[in-house]
Amino acid sequence: MTATPRPPRLLGAIGSDESEHANRRWWDDEADDYHAEHGRFLGGDTPGGEFVWGPERYREADAALLGEVAGRDVLEVGCGSAPCSRWLKARGANVIGLDLSIGMLRHGLQAMRLDTEPVPLVQAGAEHLPFADASFDIVCSSFGAVPFVADSARLMREAARVLRPGGRWVFATNHPMRWMFLDDPGPDGLVVQMSYFSRTPYSETDADGTVTYVEHHRTIGDRVREIVTAGLILEDIVEPEWPDDLEDEWGQWSPLRGSYFPGTAIFCCRKPA
Repeated sequence: MTATPRPPRLLGAIGSDESEHANRRWWDDEADDYHAEHGRFLGGDTPGGEFVWGPERYREADAALLGEVAGRDVLEVGCGSAPCSRWLKARGANVIGLDLSIGMLRHGLQAMRLDTEPVPLVQAGAEHLPFADASFDIVCSSFGAVPFVADSARLMREAARVLRPGGRWVFATNHPMRWMFLDDPGPDGLVVQMSYFSRTPYSETDADGTVTYVEHHRTIGDRVREIVTAGLILEDIVEPEWPDDLEDEWGQWSPLRGSYFPGTAIFCCRKPA
């Protein structure tokens, strides 16, 4: 997510290729600054990594949404600098991290110098996972790929395809209701500015009109339909509450906004056995 307030500017439909190209370039360019600002919170410099599901500091160590990971084959989609993949590896998982941005993956390679075992990293887009059918027991994504792909229904189908029967697909994304508000951690971020039902993506452009950043919105109902249509079973939607002792702001997220409505939605799915 961007760390600056989002202006209420929306452009027209943006397809998969344009969206992927823009976001790859954006994350490559922003990787250093992003880690300077957020790396510590994410566990980028922590030996063995860290697995945080969102800005509410909701950790997999406490939530256990993935179940037992030791000995399991796990794919993290949109791994960024791979703190979650590194955390999973440290707990005995056979994990692969996948991300669109080589800039983010380079940070992951650097962080692995702190670890006893490296995690294999793959550069690829999330709409076309470069793995065979039924390759993994668990597929996960912590604020990684889902908001940044144009065809998120295809991503759901891809996750289902690479999962083995009985496997789990768990992903966190910005809560759909956040689409209605400006990316502002203060009082202005409490006022509805946009329609919850608008699926027009948010995008930024450079001086030449080239799209440089894209986020795509889906409602809760959209997400449920994407999951079910992919042949998956939706078991839970987790909406972490903002902790009383968390005073930090993360871009548009803040204790003020967190006291009124959720910032994160975590969808817990299973492929039928």
